[in-house]
Amino acid sequence: MAAETVKNILLIVGALFPIVNPIGGSPIFLAFTSGFTTESRKLLAWRVALNSFILMVCSFTIGTHVLTLLGISIPVVQVGGGLVVISTGWAMLTQNDEDDMKTGAVREHAGAPDIFSKAFYPLTLPLTVGPGSISVAITLGANEPRHFGANLLSIFSAVIGSLIIAASIYLCYGFADRLASLLGRNGMSVLLRLYAFLLVCIGVQIFWNGAKILLKSVVPAVG
Repeated sequence: MAAETVKNILLIVGALFPIVNPIGGSPIFLAFTSGFTTESRKLLAWRVALNSFILMVCSFTIGTHVLTLLGISIPVVQVGGGLVVISTGWAMLTQNDEDDMKTGAVREHAGAPDIFSKAFYPLTLPLTVGPGSISVAITLGANEPRHFGANLLSIFSAVIGSLIIAASIYLCYGFADRLASLLGRNGMSVLLRLYAFLLVCIGVQIFWNGAKILLKSVVPAVG
């Protein structure tokens, strides 16, 4: 039983970590928090990690039930979420460095409510735990056995696996300034633009994954 639990935890971490990708997301987090103090950035990183943990656990445990109740399928979530990711990535890709500097100057004077104003959207959803992560978590939860004992073990595995990913989010985001100091301003700008482009591509892929399934349901020959 313990071996099965460890296996499930490794499965959850292995499936979600590459999609959540807190290492790749740290430059974006740093761009959103330019002008923040180190303490404020760590507080925001903690909030994003906590939001991500809750979102992943809820997606795993009750995601399928919520979607069934609302009559929404996973492909529809992928299509809608893919569009949001594309929009966010495009906005970051086309943002000027001057805009970043102005935003940073304003944030230097931001209070606690302002610091947390974007903790959930867009920093948690869709930039950290996006539609891809949510759909994977829902799929993993849907494949778990539903009798009482096994269900408790699967929930425990989901909590531990999500906790590990949340801890990695906090570490990568909370200390993103260390990465910036190594790369310099120009290096971070290049890395941010590159990741923004990849974010657009990821959004297109998520959108197409859902759209392809929906198209197949209408035109079976589409493939």
